[in-house]
Amino acid sequence: MINDSTFPIAASSSDSSDSAESYESGMPSHMPRRRFLKAGAAVAGASLLGPIAQFAHAAPAGSISADEYAALDATAMADAVRRGSISADALLAGAIARCDAVNGKVNAVVMRHDDHARALLAELKGRAQAKGGALAGVPMLVKDLNTYIAGTITTNSCRLFKDGPAATRTSTLIERYENAGAMTFGKTAAPEFGLTTTTESRQWGITRNPWNLAMSAGGSSGGAAAAVAAGIIPAAHATDGGGSIRIPASYCGVFGLKPSRYRTPSGPDHFEGWFGASVAHVVSRSVRDSALLLDVGQGHEKGSPYWCGPMERPFVAELGISPGKLRVALVADSLTGVPLDPAVRKTLDDTVRLLLSLGHEVEATRLPVDAGQLFGAHGAIVGNAILTAVHDREKFLGRKATDDELAPVTRHVMSTAAATSGEALYRARQTFETIGMSMDNMFDKYDIILSPVTATVTPLLGKLSMEQDFADYGRAAMGSAAFTVVANVSGQPAMSVPLGVSETGMPIGMMFTARIHNEALLFRVAAQLERERPWAQRRAKIV
Repeated sequence: MINDSTFPIAASSSDSSDSAESYESGMPSHMPRRRFLKAGAAVAGASLLGPIAQFAHAAPAGSISADEYAALDATAMADAVRRGSISADALLAGAIARCDAVNGKVNAVVMRHDDHARALLAELKGRAQAKGGALAGVPMLVKDLNTYIAGTITTNSCRLFKDGPAATRTSTLIERYENAGAMTFGKTAAPEFGLTTTTESRQWGITRNPWNLAMSAGGSSGGAAAAVAAGIIPAAHATDGGGSIRIPASYCGVFGLKPSRYRTPSGPDHFEGWFGASVAHVVSRSVRDSALLLDVGQGHEKGSPYWCGPMERPFVAELGISPGKLRVALVADSLTGVPLDPAVRKTLDDTVRLLLSLGHEVEATRLPVDAGQLFGAHGAIVGNAILTAVHDREKFLGRKATDDELAPVTRHVMSTAAATSGEALYRARQTFETIGMSMDNMFDKYDIILSPVTATVTPLLGKLSMEQDFADYGRAAMGSAAFTVVANVSGQPAMSVPLGVSETGMPIGMMFTARIHNEALLFRVAAQLERERPWAQRRAKIV
């Protein structure tokens, strides 16, 4: 057991109705979705980040300045729109203006759908309950990876898909955001098929970290994290199949929670990604925004055979509840064998001290996971998913992908997948279950796991590029993929909390993992850490 004397230590259908179909899972069974979302917004509006919300009261009715826009999180924005002190028009204008001002430097937003957002704005104004949505007037961006907005193209950040047909339907999760009042005005960059932990691709070029334009923004949700860190929007849609929410959140100094497997919908066309390893949520500046958006987005979707059990209460309500005295498992050894960078270790040590000061118990341990089985199973499933997507696209086009349409790393992943037998793929799925059980058993002894998000600090752009030989790429990726993949395979919720800064001024996140379906505990812990070590006003200096 660690105490003060022994320390220190060492990678889409509508649900807006009040019918039984619209509240089958995720929220208390007696509460229809519409009333649930309003209740969640009310709880969030009472909230923890009063200093951020002050400008919602200061602005003249309907108007907003650039500084006032920058100070607002999504919760404060929606609250101000509902009260009438800021107009949804002004928020959309503020987001577009900020995007125009800084996106040329960071390249986070790679497709603009301003007309779509204005149509949503007109619809919001026309609703009988126009000001009642949980996300009323909140500007939103969607990751350009396996997520769709009707009438627009999703390229999966791959040249092979750049001229693809426009989507005929909007992904269920995005539809839920928009039904709650969010205004989606563009898509963010990702690496090709989300395959690496930086956001660099032939299709969209290089996305830069707002804290240092020479550095990676992480991946695969690097465009989302960069957009939030640059102040374009307070929260952005993101996905995580191997660390793709948590890694860019760590590198960009924002909050990023990967929900439990199946907590959020993946349809309406496909009901899981990468055999459940890939899930969707957001990156955000504030913890309460993450809770609010998970309240809006979570829950069973029609037709899906997968869902999480019901919540005890809205996630925003968890923020005011103490996590109690926790048994914390400290994992400092990376699964890839990469030693911790001194700055990462210092942040881990500081976090342990903080947890001890808050009354929690901390005990060093190791994960009950065989690294070879973990990465082998994950790689087999991801590779075959990419192989299938490319083959489907080639069939649609009536030709093979050309050399310039796929990066070398993608080609290698596909080649390896093509040699995978059906038996090997089935065994990989069994490994998911075995690891899930081993990790779940860990929580008989511990309440939560603390580890770094990555073993290494934010890399320079180019280091993790998919344009290099796979062996070189694999060696470079071992530092960033050292801790995160476990939660994707096990299905557990995990979050990156911005608790450190390197000597060069780059953010460093710490990862907390809970038992599957226990996002509630993560939000309680995150709220406690946010109060003790606030980060909302610590912003990248990009102008």
